[in-house]
Amino acid sequence: MGSLLKVENLVVNYGAIRALRGISFEVAEGEIITLIGANGAGKSTTLCAISNIIKKSSGAVIFGGRDISAVPPDRIVGAGLVQVPEGRRVFANLTVRDNLEMGAYTRRAVTSGERQAIRADMEKVFDIFPRLRERIRQVAGTLSGGEQQMLAMGRSLMAAPKLLLLDEPSMGLAPILVDEIFSVIKGINREGTTVLLVEQNAYKALALASRAYILETGEIVKSGMAADLMQDEAVKAAYLGG
Repeated sequence: MGSLLKVENLVVNYGAIRALRGISFEVAEGEIITLIGANGAGKSTTLCAISNIIKKSSGAVIFGGRDISAVPPDRIVGAGLVQVPEGRRVFANLTVRDNLEMGAYTRRAVTSGERQAIRADMEKVFDIFPRLRERIRQVAGTLSGGEQQMLAMGRSLMAAPKLLLLDEPSMGLAPILVDEIFSVIKGINREGTTVLLVEQNAYKALALASRAYILETGEIVKSGMAADLMQDEAVKAAYLGG
């Protein structure tokens, strides 16, 4: 598989604070890659810098062989790189259907063929998350936390992503829902979507991913096959409870 995403010497500053210190990594097409690290390590900053939601100080982001470092976020989504943000951030005053339709906004359904494709993708989302079908007319702000996470993921799938950036998908969820969300991520990847995962639950993330990068204070300090890192004594002590 060829490289779908390359991050090269990425630096992000928040005023006088250097949040990312020249990190470089890549994601091959078809992989699930995870970034793990403590709070404040720079994981979410990395995803937001890739999506151009926050400004990079220097470095480059190459997606599908194209430098997207200066491309506006909406055009990045249109190119197939889609982020599910931390905290879900659904449109709370809109219905489930409206949220999903907003996910397809960049696809510009001006032809009957594209409109049909969007309807088919919504049906796929309902197949993945049957509870969303049951709540299709419900206002998103009244959904449970787990249902909102499903909606946020479903909305991202409506953009037809080639690469899905997932930021803390298990945050605040009951264990049974965490298992369900991770099963869905595995299924999405199996259907052909590459995944870059940021996740506090390091055990779950490493069990799911093929490779992993460990961030500490804005630097990648270790990387390798996820299965190998799960057996690394330093990683076990820091992130897996010993």
